[in-house]
Amino acid sequence: MKKRALALLTAITVVCLIFLFAACGGSDDLGGSFSQDSGYPYEESADGNYVYDSIEEQDFALVSENPSSYFSLDRNTASYSYVRRQLNDGLDIAPDSVRVEEMINYFDYDFPAPVDKAIGVSAYLADCPWNAENKLMLVGVKTSISELETENANYVFLIDVSGSMAGKDRLGLAVKGMEKLTDSLGDKDVVSVVTYASGVNKVLDGVECSADGKKTIKNAVNNLAASGSTAGGEGLLLAYETARNHFIENGNNRVIIVSDGDFNVGMSDLDELKEFIQDKAKQNIYLTVLGVGMGNTRDDLLETLATNGNGNYAYLDSELEAEKVLCEELDGTLKTVAKDAKAGVTFTSAVEKYRLIGYDTKIISREDFENDNTDAGEIGSNLCVSALYEIKLAESEETRLADVEIKYKDVSAGETDESVKIEVTVDTPSSDDLSFISCVAEFGLLLRQSDYRGDASFEAVAARLAMLENYIGDDAYKSEFVTLVGKASEIYAE
Repeated sequence: MKKRALALLTAITVVCLIFLFAACGGSDDLGGSFSQDSGYPYEESADGNYVYDSIEEQDFALVSENPSSYFSLDRNTASYSYVRRQLNDGLDIAPDSVRVEEMINYFDYDFPAPVDKAIGVSAYLADCPWNAENKLMLVGVKTSISELETENANYVFLIDVSGSMAGKDRLGLAVKGMEKLTDSLGDKDVVSVVTYASGVNKVLDGVECSADGKKTIKNAVNNLAASGSTAGGEGLLLAYETARNHFIENGNNRVIIVSDGDFNVGMSDLDELKEFIQDKAKQNIYLTVLGVGMGNTRDDLLETLATNGNGNYAYLDSELEAEKVLCEELDGTLKTVAKDAKAGVTFTSAVEKYRLIGYDTKIISREDFENDNTDAGEIGSNLCVSALYEIKLAESEETRLADVEIKYKDVSAGETDESVKIEVTVDTPSSDDLSFISCVAEFGLLLRQSDYRGDASFEAVAARLAMLENYIGDDAYKSEFVTLVGKASEIYAE
């Protein structure tokens, strides 16, 4: 009888544990609530388990004390997608998820294309909507067109298949993104697939993108399943080793990592990863970082990889975003035209003080700007990059406001050092692009709860966007921004 009772008690216990596990979705992290729309556990707060790099906004600088501003110039867009995801999920915005320059750089603008260089530079001036005493000065950068078809490529898909990647918005979206990317590749391009979870695995090694090869690649990524812990450091090691094995001289060699950034086995310290990825960047292997998922996302880690690995960084919050990044902007995502790009802006006595809006984590010294060996940002083909300053004019007869210099290495010319200079004057014209950018910037300052938001308001942003109806036209992304402003206004009005 005692044995029978013990067996019955054991069976009941096992059944209860099974039901408990099923009710929790089989997740290792039982915290948070469950989103039926996206199929992943998340915390319904701005904090949750998301980890963003801490941002300390730059204060105004007096021209009399510090006339020059230097920063690394890149075109990451992840922050805009993070903001969109949080708003669409009805969450309060985590302030450190808002990097204003990435929100501005998400969109395309009508900046003049470069002539005989990899980069073209233009400038614009307008009143500051949230501070009537100040002006906005925009430096607009446009890169040259360099199509992927002009050279052979060696790509390594590095895909996170750990347990945290389970779900249609994580591994499911990663698979769809890699399928879209594979369809866009040339017949002579070579693709390898490396995965990492508790360990690492080379799923495919150097498959050419013929019709049959593309089927092989798609089948491989479709058969991936998520489980285990996250040995991201080991995955990076194998991915770069694989890229070296198939290295194409004068070709496009790139590692494409898709992850939520939740490295929890092996190398995961940010300083250690920074040193590691900087060393790998010296191999002339570029990096594209694609973030997915919400709930335990390590944006700080993914941004560190992109910033220090000759890389770019986008966050895929939907299939539409995957379409934008991996199809519509494919050349810009995978083809670097300007390496180690950095900007230097020196103001004259016509300006009393200035503040660079955004790029808070990308400030460099004058010495780094002048040093051609300094690692800085990478910009892809046919893309727009903006740098926006809020300035206060001084009482002066000087008509020149600032001198702008963009320094970079022209990849098409064998990474030859180049620079482009432009002068900004008091009669520099405004533009509809600047009017729209001012809306994005004000929106970002509000979401960041910035100390420099002045008289900013969602209502003011919406009103100016309504006046730009013809400019926005049928641009789906700018139209979506109008919708997001409306959602934010409703959320923060409650």
